[in-house]
Amino acid sequence: MRISLFSGRGTELVPGLVSAIHKQAVTVPVRCTFAGLEDDEQSDQRHHGGPDRALHYYPAAHYLWWQTWQTALGLPAPRTPWQPAAFGENLSGIGLTEAQACIGDVYRLGEALIQISQPRSPCFKLNQRFGYGQLSQVMQLNGRCGWLLRVLEEGVIAPDATMELVDRPYPELTVKRTADILFNQVRSEADLLLLLENPALSPNWRKHAADWLEHGIVADWQRRLLGPESMRLG
Repeated sequence: MRISLFSGRGTELVPGLVSAIHKQAVTVPVRCTFAGLEDDEQSDQRHHGGPDRALHYYPAAHYLWWQTWQTALGLPAPRTPWQPAAFGENLSGIGLTEAQACIGDVYRLGEALIQISQPRSPCFKLNQRFGYGQLSQVMQLNGRCGWLLRVLEEGVIAPDATMELVDRPYPELTVKRTADILFNQVRSEADLLLLLENPALSPNWRKHAADWLEHGIVADWQRRLLGPESMRLG
């Protein structure tokens, strides 16, 4: 499967809010390290980046869905066009979605070896990026979130590289199912244990599963999805 590569640096998304969501196409071979693509940046190190969130993949086919969604609701044109890199992804391609990709999947991408670690958790910066106050909530509900990956082996990736599946150790746990267990269904001890006991799932996601199991209370996603009051759109 052929992949497009994108990277970017932090810039001001709106006054007072810096983000590295603005990505540009990579046109020359780039080294992929354990921290991600060289010259790529994550502005908010608390919620982005790190060994388990080194790369972000977003299926290119979803952009047509978002365009259809916008048209069907009669919404004005988005601040950012519906096209690859708009969601701040590093990797994009056709032929793989959250319904097929699984936690723990290992892929060869150029010289690098990468592994799916968790679904993406949408945040309020997407609302600012596109100009729709509830876009992050819609994304979380419909599961078109993309996913994050860790780097198992560093190496150079060409801009026209292909991504080939090497191993799928947990075919029962797709990215879509993982996100639904935590975000979009009632509490299920069996499903939460499935997340908690999966060694390929990022520690942060396993902790969310453990907390829900222990306390019996779903996490509050409001601040992540909507942001502080001063940043919320109507």
